[in-house]
Amino acid sequence: MLLTMTGKHVEITDAIRAHVQEKVDKLPRYFDGLSQVEVMIDGSEGGRPSVEIIARGEHSVLFVAKEIGEEMYACIDVAVHKLERQLRRKKDKQRNNKHTAGVGEQAAELNLGLEVGSEPGSEAEPRKEDVA
Repeated sequence: MLLTMTGKHVEITDAIRAHVQEKVDKLPRYFDGLSQVEVMIDGSEGGRPSVEIIARGEHSVLFVAKEIGEEMYACIDVAVHKLERQLRRKKDKQRNNKHTAGVGEQAAELNLGLEVGSEPGSEAEPRKEDVA
């Protein structure tokens, strides 16, 4: 995963770089498909620092989190937390979409005798078996 840091009206010190690196390294545990993370730190918002994190994933998936606050390290932590929440939601949605087969399709797969599209518990005519 490629990490790019940009500072506008603020110098990116080694301590800031290490703090951001530590936080960003934990992001792939929430979503595997991340390829690039951009962190932009701006110190010109009326003396209040702002942190914007843009994470790019596979298939042109884009996650953006921005925080403006009083302390730079707190802004970094809150922005990363916002991004983690977005990544977790995306992963949960992908995981849940894999298991959305309908009741009729599941019954057809299990060969229970329900017609595809019928409700379980409804009175359906039994299937007639072809006897040769």
